Amino acid sequence: MINDILNELDSLRQELINHPLYKSVNTKEDVQLFTQQHVFAVWDFMSLLKALQLHLTCVSLPWTPSSNPTTRRFINEIVFGEESDIDQHGITMSHYEMYLAAMEQIGADSSQMNHFCDLIQEGNTIAETFEQVNAPKEVQEFVEFTFEVIATQKPHIIAAVFTFGREDLIPDMFIEIVKGLNTDSKIDKLIYYLERHIELDGDEHGPISLKMVEELCGEDQLKWDEALLYSKKALQHRIFLWDVITEKIALKETVLQ
Repeated sequence: MINDILNELDSLRQELINHPLYKSVNTKEDVQLFTQQHVFAVWDFMSLLKALQLHLTCVSLPWTPSSNPTTRRFINEIVFGEESDIDQHGITMSHYEMYLAAMEQIGADSSQMNHFCDLIQEGNTIAETFEQVNAPKEVQEFVEFTFEVIATQKPHIIAAVFTFGREDLIPDMFIEIVKGLNTDSKIDKLIYYLERHIELDGDEHGPISLKMVEELCGEDQLKWDEALLYSKKALQHRIFLWDVITEKIALKETVLQ
C-alpha cells in the first residue's frame, strides 16, 4: 500500500524536486525573498506535528498509555527535535526560532511573520490573522490547507500529509536549495538549519513516518484513499508556494535590470 502511494505521488514529487526555484536562488536578495515566504511553512509545520502528538500520544490528565508505543516514541522524538533542538553554538531553540535567527543574519524581513504570530497569540483565527497580514495568496492557501487537514481530526490524513507533504519530501527539496547556496559565512545559520533537516528527516524521521502511515491506515482502503488524496493536495500546495516565490525572485531581477 505504501509503495502504491509513493508511485502515485512520484510525478508531483519530481515536479517539486526539479522545480525552477532552486536555480533561481542565487543571490543574498534571492535567499531573503525565499525565507520571507517559506517561513510560514516552517511555522505551520509545528501545528501539524502537534496535532499528531494530540492524537497519537496522551496529553490529557489523568495520563494513560497510548495504543502504539513505537508511534508514540516517534512523535515525541520529532517534537523534541523540532521544538527543543540546538543550534550550531549549542543554544536550545525550536527549528522555527532557528529559522528566524537565520533570517535575521541574512537581513531578511521577519516582521510579517512576527506580526502574524503576535495576532495568533492574541486569539485571532488563521483567517482573521491573514486579513491583517499582507501575505501572498499562495502562502495563505498553504497555511489554510494545513489547518484544514488538522480539522479533519483523522490521524491517518494528518500523518499522510506530514509524511508525504513534509517529512518524506524535505530532504530532497532542501538538498536542492543547499546546492544553490554559496558558503558565505553570513548565511551559515541558514545552511545549518537546512543541513540539520537533511540529517534528521533523511536518516531518521522520514523512514519511520512511512511506518506510521502504514499502521494508521492498516487494511482500510478508505483510509489509504484519503491519505493519497490529501497527500496530493499537500504537494500541489507546495508547488504553488514554490511558484509564487520563483515569480517574486524573477520580478525582482526584472526590476533590477
